[in-house]
Amino acid sequence: MSRFDSLQAWLDWQEELHPRAIDLGLSRAALVFQKLNRADIKPVTITVAGTNGKGSCVAFLEGIYKAQGYKVGTYTSPHILKYNERIKIDGVPVSDELICQAFERIDKARDDVSLSYFEFGTLAALDIFSRAKLDVQLLEVGLGGRLDAVNIVDPDVAIVSSIDIDHVDWLGGTREAIGREKAGIFRKNIPAIIGDLEPPQSLFQCAKEKQALLFCLGKDFSYEKSLLGWNWHCINQSYTDLPYPVLKGEHQFRNASTVIFAVMQMQKLLPVSEKAIHQGLKNAQLLGRFQLCEENIPVLLDVAHNPQAVRTLVEHLSENFADKKIHAVFSMMKDKDINCVIELIKDKISDWFIAPLKNSRAATEEMMQACFKKQNINQVAMGFESFNEAYSAAKQHAGQDDLILIFGSFFLVSEYLADKKIS
Repeated sequence: MSRFDSLQAWLDWQEELHPRAIDLGLSRAALVFQKLNRADIKPVTITVAGTNGKGSCVAFLEGIYKAQGYKVGTYTSPHILKYNERIKIDGVPVSDELICQAFERIDKARDDVSLSYFEFGTLAALDIFSRAKLDVQLLEVGLGGRLDAVNIVDPDVAIVSSIDIDHVDWLGGTREAIGREKAGIFRKNIPAIIGDLEPPQSLFQCAKEKQALLFCLGKDFSYEKSLLGWNWHCINQSYTDLPYPVLKGEHQFRNASTVIFAVMQMQKLLPVSEKAIHQGLKNAQLLGRFQLCEENIPVLLDVAHNPQAVRTLVEHLSENFADKKIHAVFSMMKDKDINCVIELIKDKISDWFIAPLKNSRAATEEMMQACFKKQNINQVAMGFESFNEAYSAAKQHAGQDDLILIFGSFFLVSEYLADKKIS
C-alpha cells in the first residue's frame, strides 16, 4: 500500500522527513540507488554543473537531441510552476502518477535511510529514466557537484558551464574552492568540458588528478558572430551561419558553444546532424531567462540571483533597454550576496519594490533595508503583503514606455508566471 495518494502529500512529507534541507553527501542516495537500479541499464548520460548556465546548457542539449529524434530525459531544478517540470521525457513533464510510483519504490528501498527532498527527487528521476528506455539522460547538478546526489551516476560527458561565487556556506567563498566542488563530476578518461572563459586553476588541477579529458572554451573550441548568424570551430569541425540561440544574451553563445562541443564528443554514441544542431538552437525552451512578457507595461523576467548572473543581466539591459526607465520587483534569499547584486545593478533601476517570499530562506525586510541603506538607495518600497501587491505598486509607478524587471529569485518569477497562468 502506498504511503500517500497524491504528489503534493509526498512532497510535503519529504520536506519534513530529513533534518536538513541541504545535506550534501553521496552515501545515502548511492545506497538507495543501488537497491533500485541495475548498473547495466544506465542511459547515455551528460551531467551539467556550474554556477550559472546549467539550465540553458540542458535546454540546448535537449533541443538538439530531440531534433535528431532521440528519446531524451532531463532532470533539472528548481521548478518554476510545477514540480513535474524537474523530470521531463522528450520535453514533456512526467505525470504525478509516474513520480508517485517512483517515490513509493524509493520509500520501500530506503528502509531506515533518511533522504532529503532533493535526494528523493534525484532518485525518482533516475528511477523513471532507467525504465523509460531513453537514448540519453541530461542531469543538472543541484548544488556544487562533488557531493550532489546527481553525482552518484557516472557521466559519459561532464560539463561545467561557469564558475562564480554562490552558495558560499556549502561550497566555499572563492572561485578556486567552488571550482574544486564543481569538478567533482569529472571522471577518468571522460570528456570534461568547461564553458567559462576564465576558469579557476582548481578545475585544471582536478581534471589532472582524475585523469579526465579536459577541453576549454577559447582554447579547444571557440565561436564568433557573423552578419548572418554565428560560427563555431574546434580542431576538426566547423559550423558556419548557425542561427542565434533562441535564449537571449551574450552568455548564451558561450553556453551553446559548450553544448555543441559536448555533442561532438558524443558523436560515436549519439550521432547528430548539422540540421539538428540548427533546430535545437532555435527550439530550446527555458522559462525565466531574459523572458520578455508583452503586458501594457512590458515585464522582463530573469532568475538572476548571484553576482555573475546579475552582471549578465546588466549587459542585457544596457544592450536592449538603455532608453527605458526600469522599475524592479525584487527579493532574494538571505544566503546570497545581496549587497553585491544591488551594487551591480543599482544604476539601471529607478525604483525598487520588495516582494515578500513564502520561504524560510528568504531575506527579511530588515536585511533588505540594511543593504539598500549601505548603497545609499532611497527609492525602495516595502511592507507589501504579497508578490501581487508589490507588482501592482510597480505597475502604478510605471509609464507605458517603461520596463518592469522581476528578478532576484526563482520564486519571484514563479509567482508572476503562476498568476499569469491562472488569469
